[in-house]
Amino acid sequence: MCDTLVSVGDDGVLFAKNSDRDPNEAQTLVWVPAADHHPGATVDCTWISIPQVARTNAVLLSQPWWMWGAEIGANEHGVVIGNEAVFTRELHGRRRPDALLGMDLLRLALERARTAEEAVGVIVELLEAHGQGGSCSHDHPKFRYDNSYLVADPDGAIVLETADRAWATETVTGPGRSISNGLTIPAFAAAHADPVKSRVAACTVRRARTEPAAAAARGPADLFTALRDHGPHPGPSWSHVHGGLTAPCVHAGGTVSSSQSTASWVADLRDGVQHWATATSGPCTSLFKPVAVDQPVDLGPAPTNRADDASVWWRHERLHRMTLRDHVASIARYGAARDRTEATWLAEVPTSAHAFAVAGTLEQAWLDDLWDADLPDRRPRWVRRQWKQFDEEAGR
Repeated sequence: MCDTLVSVGDDGVLFAKNSDRDPNEAQTLVWVPAADHHPGATVDCTWISIPQVARTNAVLLSQPWWMWGAEIGANEHGVVIGNEAVFTRELHGRRRPDALLGMDLLRLALERARTAEEAVGVIVELLEAHGQGGSCSHDHPKFRYDNSYLVADPDGAIVLETADRAWATETVTGPGRSISNGLTIPAFAAAHADPVKSRVAACTVRRARTEPAAAAARGPADLFTALRDHGPHPGPSWSHVHGGLTAPCVHAGGTVSSSQSTASWVADLRDGVQHWATATSGPCTSLFKPVAVDQPVDLGPAPTNRADDASVWWRHERLHRMTLRDHVASIARYGAARDRTEATWLAEVPTSAHAFAVAGTLEQAWLDDLWDADLPDRRPRWVRRQWKQFDEEAGR
C-alpha cells in the first residue's frame, strides 16, 4: 500500500510519496542515463517485452529489487511520478495474462515524456495497447492489482486512475491532493472500485490525513513530516487485520495485510528541481538525503530480499527494526538529531555522497545507543511474531 501527495500553490509544486511494500522487499535508488536505441529494439519489462522508442530520458528510480519498473521516480525534465495499488471490480473472477506492471508503466512514462501531460499520455497509450497485469509481489505471487498515479512537473500535477484498460484523469487545481489505495475520481470510482478491499486498505483514513497535509505544506520539511505521520498516536498503532495501515507512515504487523513503508521521496519543483529520498524503509527512522537525476551515488551492492549489511537499505534495517521494539522511546532518543540534520541540509544542500555518508555514521551511532539502552519490546504479541518471521525469512 502507499500514499502519494502533491501541493500546488502560487510558488510551485511539491510532491511526496511513501512506497509501502512487503517488509523484506528492499528498494534501492537506480540511476539510468539517457540513451539512443536502434530501430526495432525492444525493452524487457518485468513480465513482457514491448517495442522501444528511439531515445529514452535519463531517470532516477526508487525500485523494488526484483522488478524492472519503479514505485517512485523522476526524469531529467523535472517530471516525477508515484503510483498506488488500487483494487477494482475488473480484478474479480479472472486472471489476466502477464502484461505491464503499474510500476513498469511509471518507468516507461518517465523515460519517454518531457512533461506531466505527456507522461499521462504515455501511460494511457501503453495501457490501451498492452494492458496491465502480472504478479505485483515477489513474496506473494498471487497478489495483483490495478494502479493509480500522481504525475507532477514544475507546472502542475495530474491524477490518473485505471481499472484494467479503462482510465480517467483529473487535473490538480490545489492547494493539496493525495491518492492512496482506492479510486478517488468520483464517477470512475463509482463504476470500478472494489469497496471491500479498499476498506481493508484503509485508504480513506490515510487520505483524510495526507490531503490536508499537502494543502498546508510550505516546503519539503512539511512533507517529511507528513510522510512520518503515525496518525493521532505518537507511534505506530497496529491493527490485527492490517497492521499500521491507518496512518501514512506504515509499519507491518497485520495478519491479513502486512505492508511496510520501504522507501520515501519528496520532490521540490518550485525553483529548480531538488529531490529528497530515503533509499531506506521507515521514513520516521530515516534521513531524507538530497539526490539528483544526474548525480549517481554508490549505495553498495544491489539489495535483494536477503539481509546484507553491505547495502544501504539493509544496513539501515538494523536501526529500523530495533526502533520498532519501542517506537516512541526510541525516536525520542534520536528524532531531534534527525530533524536538525535535515534542517541543516535544507538550508545548504550538500552533495548526495556527503549526505549518505553522514547518514550512515549517524544511523550507526543511533543504533549503538539503542543497543545500550536495551529498551523493552512493547509491540503486541502478534506483531512480534510477524517480525520474527520476517527476520528469519531475510536470513537475520
